Amino acid sequence: MIRFILCVVVVAGFLILSIPILLAEWIVGKFSPMAKEISSLRIVQTVFKAVLWVGGVKVTFIGEENVPKDTPVLYIGNHRSFFDVPLTYPRCPIRTGYVAKKEMEKVPLLSTWMKRLHCLFLDRKDIKQGLKTILEAIEKVKSGISICIFPEGTRNKNESELELLPFHEGSFKISTKAKCPIIPIAISNSANIWEAHFPKVKPTHVIVEYGKPIYVDELEKEDKKHLGSYTQNVILEMLKKNQELI
Repeated sequence: MIRFILCVVVVAGFLILSIPILLAEWIVGKFSPMAKEISSLRIVQTVFKAVLWVGGVKVTFIGEENVPKDTPVLYIGNHRSFFDVPLTYPRCPIRTGYVAKKEMEKVPLLSTWMKRLHCLFLDRKDIKQGLKTILEAIEKVKSGISICIFPEGTRNKNESELELLPFHEGSFKISTKAKCPIIPIAISNSANIWEAHFPKVKPTHVIVEYGKPIYVDELEKEDKKHLGSYTQNVILEMLKKNQELI
């Protein structure tokens, strides 16, 4: 329970103390918008690393060489835990926005930082607004910003993390329309940080593997047609392989 409290203190403390930081960055942005964006990226990455540290989370990263350092990508990952974002965001080499549920937009300060970091808010109940969010994500990628999305649509609460929920095919239009590579991410054992024994945060070993880039134009016609299923199978194979490393 102490680790949970420490994680909350780190996040809440940052949000409260970040008010003057937001002001300072607003001033910096007037002179150098890119400097402000890189600064925001590094600040939040540091905070997430601190959350993992106080939570006692040990992470083994595999395949980071597969992530391009000079071009935007579409990250696609399985989703088991609220910790999946703190686990993956600190490793993003360039500006990256996550697609989050619409409800997150109502959280004071947190939503301010999310918008600053190019996060998008998806209304899962409104198809028209959902399409608008995907179009916004496409434009983000075209402007040089990577996007990360968990296409299961919600946290997977199945007993086995190998039992993935269906991947929503609409998410993959970001890659096909923006013509960017897909980086599959397999996150193993993240639910054991918190969700498996709520409300306690326990020291946990997590595996995060980045698969080889998927270039849609190089796929077979049938794989292009079912891009969600194809990417899901790639992630599933990584999850199966990494079971013995946990």
